[in-house]
This record gives sequence, structure tokens and C-alpha cells, in this order.
Amino acid sequence: MTIDTDSTLALFGGPKSIDRVFTRYNPIGAEEVAAARGVVESGVLSQFIGDWDPDFFGGPKVQEFERKCAAYFGVKHAITVNSWTSGLIAAVGAAGIEPGDEVIVPPFTMCASATAILHWNAIPVFADIEPETFCLDPKSVEANITPYTKAIMAVDIFGHPADTDALMAIAERHDLKVITDTAQAPGAVYRNKFAGTRTHIGGFSLNYHKHIHTGEGGILVTDDDVLADKLRLIRNHAEAVVAGMGVTDLTNMIGYNFRLGEIECAIGIEQLDKLERLVARRQAVAALLGQELAGLEGLRLPMVKEGCTHSYYVYSLVIDPDTLGISRARLVEALSAEGVTGLASGYQNVHLLPMYQQKQAYGSRGFPWNSELCRRDVSYAKGICPVAEDLHDRTYLGFAMCLHDLTDEDVRAIGSAFRKVWCNLAALK
Repeated sequence: MTIDTDSTLALFGGPKSIDRVFTRYNPIGAEEVAAARGVVESGVLSQFIGDWDPDFFGGPKVQEFERKCAAYFGVKHAITVNSWTSGLIAAVGAAGIEPGDEVIVPPFTMCASATAILHWNAIPVFADIEPETFCLDPKSVEANITPYTKAIMAVDIFGHPADTDALMAIAERHDLKVITDTAQAPGAVYRNKFAGTRTHIGGFSLNYHKHIHTGEGGILVTDDDVLADKLRLIRNHAEAVVAGMGVTDLTNMIGYNFRLGEIECAIGIEQLDKLERLVARRQAVAALLGQELAGLEGLRLPMVKEGCTHSYYVYSLVIDPDTLGISRARLVEALSAEGVTGLASGYQNVHLLPMYQQKQAYGSRGFPWNSELCRRDVSYAKGICPVAEDLHDRTYLGFAMCLHDLTDEDVRAIGSAFRKVWCNLAALK
């Protein structure tokens, strides 16, 4: 490892390590432009009808994109939605979650993972995460199961798959459904299958900073015919469709307009063709960045569990402030001054958001927690998820690879910036 020893930190007036602005990540090309133009010229921007009709399933590009997604990910059903938040809401509803049921979810995630549970008047229960992958810890899941638990929501955070087999084994023992939030990990692999495809319902985000995108959107995947029908119904005005479709189980058949348009799906068809290449490039960048940062004391690089691949939505680092002798905030200040953009100090701990601390979601009276639906006092106190909390408070340092289209030269410049800061730790104290 080469250590840069001849420069004053930019924080103290020295030259910056990085003298360029990284290129914004943008996988949209001429193919997507042509596909979108073709839809506009056709005049068919959407073809959904909220009734039991052939157009209940959407227009030609919606259905083509869904067929291609099902084939690509190796599942029976792929259902498009207008956002992954909509997808999560549909998934919880299709899983048959009742008001007052408990759903276990990690706190170290985007807030929609848990909000989708509250949407159905169910109760999020937060289980801790693994310190290596930041995904849901099966041991903590087992410890949080109660007679009221009905589902587990795993999150393939930052691009690494959760331990799906362990979670499915727990679910089988306790008769639970498992939903996988694979928003950040399309193309990652867990034991020879794509992440998000080994549970009852999974899916991916298509919003603008994901690996492939259509601006906004999401893809639900499942091998279960019944769940697939429920997902489609919730997506498209279920209450108006069930009679004509012959559906008699009206559980959670409250429908929405979660429909994705023809333009987005035409773009998605082209984007899907690029997914393998785009993920491979992220993995190559991560490998080079790992070489650049190897050997820096007090810095732990991302790990990838055996049998898994990582799609690197975020390059996740863990620092040891005691070894470094400085705080994470001071370290980020120095790295940012050197020109390293896209650094994240900590990551959201959802259970500590005001809604959970005050237990107030619907209305002003604390519903659903203060109602008869909530059958026990669920704790959201700080301390219930110590691994996630310590990562957020002190040790987690994320580099948002999703924001940039990095060249090898960019990666080496980032490595130089890190080495320069590490060489000058004493000056930062």
C-alpha cells in the first residue's frame, strides 16, 4: 500500500486529492429514447382499465416488460407498479396481513419498508441486523416472534442479499409469510438464484438512482399464482374488479392506482437488457476500490457472504473511531474536503423516527398503537437494535456508488484521498 505523505490536508489549505466532478450515473441511452418515442408516437401512453377486462392487465409494453422480467429473474410472475413503495404496500396486503398483526422488519432501511406495514394497520416490530452485511439477523428475528407475528420483511440492503434460507426456515416453523425488499439489489445472487426471488414475494425498485430505472417504478416477483392475482388486484382498483374476476376472498381487496405507464415500461425493457453489464461494472469498481483501501487501519471493507454476490448500490464501510482516534464526522469532513462526494454518515434507524417514538400514525390519537388492534406494548426504545444503532451513531460510512459512473481513474483518486487522510490522522485529532 502506498501512503501519501507529502501533502497537507485540503481541510487545512492543502491541494485536493480529487480535482474533478464525478460523472453522474445515467444508464439511459439512445435505445431508451427510441423506445419512449415509439410509445409517444403510438398514442397509447397507458391502457389500464380498473375493471375485469383484458385491459385490466395494462397495455402492450406493460405486459411485454412483465414477461421479460419474469423470464430474466426466473419467476412465474412479474408485476409492475408505479413505485417500489407501492410494491411494498401491495406485497403486505397480498400476504393477507390483518389489522393488528405484527410484521418483523429491520430498522436499517429506507422508511417505506416499515411504512408499508403500517399502511394496513399492522404493527412493525424491529429486529436487529447482522454487523457484516447489515441485513436482517435471523437470530434477532427469532427472538422477536410473538403469537401475533404474521410475516417477515427482509431487506437486501445496499446490494447484499439477506440470509433468505434462514429466514424462510423460521417462517416455515412459525407459519409466516416472507417479503423481500430487494430495491437496492437487482442482479445480486443468493445461492444460484437472484436475490428477491426465493421468498413468497420480492421485488425491485426502478427509481432514478437504482441500477436500472424508468424514472420511478417497481417490479414485484412471485412464484405463487394466488399472490400474483392479489398483487395485480391491489395495483388496479381491486374492489371494482373482484366480482367480475370471480374472487370471493375479499381480504385486503382495497385497490389503488399503482399502475406503471407504457413509456416507463418501454424504457424498462431496454434497461433490463443492460442489468447484467451494469452490475458487473459496479462489481469491478468495488473490487478496484477494495484494492485501493486495503490495509487502512481501523477501516473495514464490505464483505460478501459465501454463496452470494453483491450489486453495490452502496459501498459500505465500517470505521473504528477508537483505533482511528477521531470521530466519523471529522473523518467525513476531511474526506469531503479532498473531493470525495457521496459519503453518508450513518444510515436511517427507522424505529427512532418521530412517528415510532411518539406512536402516532393515523390521525392525532396514536392509531394504531393506542387501539384495541395493538395487543401488546411494542417497544421502539433506543437500545432494541444495538448493532443498527451503533452503525448509525458511530461506525457506518457509506459511499454512494449509485450516484456516479466511476472510471478506474476516479476510483484511484478516491483511494488516494483516503490514504492521504489516513496518513494525516494525527493532524485531525
